[in-house]
Amino acid sequence: METFSLLLDGLAVAAQPSNLMFALIGVMLGTAVGVLPGIGPALTVALLLPVSLSFGATGSLIMFAGIYYGGMYGGAISSILLNTPGETASIMTAVEGNRMARDGRGGKALGAAALGSFFGGTFATLGLALVAPFMVMVALSFGPAEYFALMVLAFTTVSAAFGGSVVRGLTALFLGLAIGLVGIDKLTGQARLAFGFPELRDNISIAVVAVGLFAIGETLFVASQRVGADDKVEAVRGSVWLSLRDLKRCLKPYLRGTALGFMFGPLPTGGAEIPTFLSYSTERRVARGEARADFDDGRGAIEGVAGPEAANNASAAGTLIPLLTLGLPTSATAAMMLAGFQQYGLQPGPLLFTNSPDLVWGLVASLFIANVMLVVLNMPFVGVWVRLLMIPRPWLYAGILTFASLGVVGAQGSVFALGLLLVFGLAGFVMRRFGYPLAPVLVGAILGPLAEEQLRRGLMINQGDWSFLVGSGIALTIYAVAFLAVFGPVLWRLLAPKGAKTEFGMDTD
Repeated sequence: METFSLLLDGLAVAAQPSNLMFALIGVMLGTAVGVLPGIGPALTVALLLPVSLSFGATGSLIMFAGIYYGGMYGGAISSILLNTPGETASIMTAVEGNRMARDGRGGKALGAAALGSFFGGTFATLGLALVAPFMVMVALSFGPAEYFALMVLAFTTVSAAFGGSVVRGLTALFLGLAIGLVGIDKLTGQARLAFGFPELRDNISIAVVAVGLFAIGETLFVASQRVGADDKVEAVRGSVWLSLRDLKRCLKPYLRGTALGFMFGPLPTGGAEIPTFLSYSTERRVARGEARADFDDGRGAIEGVAGPEAANNASAAGTLIPLLTLGLPTSATAAMMLAGFQQYGLQPGPLLFTNSPDLVWGLVASLFIANVMLVVLNMPFVGVWVRLLMIPRPWLYAGILTFASLGVVGAQGSVFALGLLLVFGLAGFVMRRFGYPLAPVLVGAILGPLAEEQLRRGLMINQGDWSFLVGSGIALTIYAVAFLAVFGPVLWRLLAPKGAKTEFGMDTD
């Protein structure tokens, strides 16, 4: 009952006019960037980090969460009408959704996606509110050894989950750790890695790192991959409102997709790709009668849109569980939200629930409001979002680069910061060009100093005895999970039968 009381208090915070405005701005921006292929929630949050300093912590984080949720649905629009997922989590929606659009049922596909996002997001947010307090109770017993182990888990899982190579992920992580070391050592007062630049003594702003890597670097990479051919946008044919028969077909996929998304969201798998793949695979496997015919004859099955879209938004809510309770980001957008907490001097974790309950529960309650806003904005006004697909890409990329530069200059007020932005932007472009993930850099830069602080604290308490790191059963369990995150796939390839197939028909070796 205490959880529901806290949730009601949070609803009072979220219902304040200013916070309602931030939630509305968030879902609108999120839907817009989700519609545009190649522009996702992580990039958008990065763009807004510098300018959001004047919004206040609660308003900014509510807006970022709205962008996260809106981006999940917006990606479905381009997937269905353009057959080009705006987000990687919308890849499976494109399979059946675009077939439905070509068959003249694009409106039904968009309606199923909107309701699936609402269903998955709402019930997963309720799960978040119920599970988070139990996670906090466990985390409150953590000491320096457990927190350091937790940071190691964050480093290894993020490095293993993002990108196609653990080695590349770890390389990106160590780059982030190096960035986190720049500045004045809090213990000795000595400058580290400042290279004679006075500006680097105050540490490198996380906002500059995030905007440079994600906004500048990612935009340059997306623009460099752009080909000259125009994409064909399918017209929205048919009503977006689902009939009772359609709703009956969608109900079970919604339930299964929500369960899969909420279950995989907290896991360090890099985002919503795995639960959406599993949801689509499940719906195809259990399809009978009319659904089986729609899958087999290529007309497009509404179940193949409903399940993945519910899993998509449920995963977004599940991702917030480890982020809020332990400070662990399990997706690129969660890493950007962690940077948002950092710029306000807040560290997600159990103490956040004690020290800033209004912020935490206001954020959770705002997710319910954001889901309602998404349905209201997307069902009747889908045609407005479709027009965004007509924006010339060069205009879009030029606007992003300009906005990113102005945001950093306005927040930092320094030519040196603009130079750093360019350096990180070029570094981000080179990393994306050669397949190095960006999220581990940000996680290393944010959590590296915190891991160092916990390590030093533990050594001081134990008079320099390093054995405290492995003296806790909880810490050893966390280290074991971290080991499996890095070496588990390697062991699987070694032990799996040669030529064995995965569920999606890919070789395991």
